[in-house]
Amino acid sequence: MSGLLRTVANRAAPSLRGHIVTQKASMYSKPPKEKIGVVETAIGMGMFSLAILGPSGWILAHLEVYKKKD
Repeated sequence: MSGLLRTVANRAAPSLRGHIVTQKASMYSKPPKEKIGVVETAIGMGMFSLAILGPSGWILAHLEVYKKKD
């Protein structure tokens, strides 16, 4: 009995879910065409860190201003 229910459920489920979009990742197995230098890596990591930590640092630095009620 459970095999019959499982079969019915497996066949009915895709039609009940509707259209499913499949995503495929682009994978490349070749080495990069150009090597990224130390300077570019440092600049990229610095900008990424600034984008993540900058707003939170601003809020923490001005926390007393936000606590004041006028």
